[in-house]
Amino acid sequence: MTLSLGLGTFGDISHGLSGQPLRHDEVLRNVVAEGVLAEQVGVDHFGIGEHHREDFAVSSPETVLAALAARTSRMTIGSAVTVLSSDDPVRVFQRFSTLNAIADGRAEAILGRGSFTESFPLFGLNLQQYEILFEEKLDLFVKLLREDRVTWSGQTRAALSDQGVYPTLPPQGLSAWIGVGGSPESVVRAVRHDLPMMLAIIGGDPRRFRPFVDLYHRAYDQIGGTPKPLGVHSMGFVAETDEAARETLYPHYKAMMDKIGGERGWPPLSRDRFIAEVEGGALNVGSPETVARKIAGTIKALGLQRFDMKYSHGTLPHEDMCRTIELYGTRVIPMVRDMIAGAAAA
Repeated sequence: MTLSLGLGTFGDISHGLSGQPLRHDEVLRNVVAEGVLAEQVGVDHFGIGEHHREDFAVSSPETVLAALAARTSRMTIGSAVTVLSSDDPVRVFQRFSTLNAIADGRAEAILGRGSFTESFPLFGLNLQQYEILFEEKLDLFVKLLREDRVTWSGQTRAALSDQGVYPTLPPQGLSAWIGVGGSPESVVRAVRHDLPMMLAIIGGDPRRFRPFVDLYHRAYDQIGGTPKPLGVHSMGFVAETDEAARETLYPHYKAMMDKIGGERGWPPLSRDRFIAEVEGGALNVGSPETVARKIAGTIKALGLQRFDMKYSHGTLPHEDMCRTIELYGTRVIPMVRDMIAGAAAA
């Protein structure tokens, strides 16, 4: 797999030029426009996350991605992530196999448990079954990816007996990854199902995830398999200068983190903590040169084949996100490729 450099969004409820929140329908149309722009400026992949909260507009990524598929032709498109635990694997497979057909093989699913739990009560699921729901549903989804007719049984849904599921996939199949937040069990699960692994890094030095990468390779060695690609999904923002990037992003990033932190018992985000994350943590924020160096450093430190940057941050306006997309595609991506190629040649 060649190095893939992508972008991702959760459809955060951004503010308009008046400073007021946009409606959900406005945000959804903006997400499609942002995806179209991403392809135009050379981005390799565009991902859309699933949430079931007031502060995010996307609850059905596949629907938004289908609109994007009709307006693009080159880059891959997919979820970031699909909350498989609170969905039905058969319906998820059918939606993605349909999307994959519309996109002529460019679709992919990143499967995860999600960092929020609103979807569990919404769909009548018991949070006490958090682990078994994901394990069983992932097991069934992988069977659907690899078998034309599926026989399966478990505790969390009705059994299937020699069941065909449609539409079927083309000969090249459907790309699927497992999203991992940072537990050894999740790493081993990815290996057990022989799927690529996407690490979600939202804070701290990305190099602290190196033990999970090493575990991934050791687990493959133990089973005698060939490791699948590794990727990272992390947050970032690009402006013309480091100062402009920090000053533009900070109030919107703080509002987002303080809202989530208030729900989880975190202290309010200080400017010092924000700067620390920019300078030594997971935030890829700054000029194109600064962001390119940081992304290239993460790729080299973890041995990645894929890096996706989440460019949406709470109330950050659509216009600022579009400028980030332009700079990422036209300036950051070429510099990262040159840095990685130079390191390989050295």
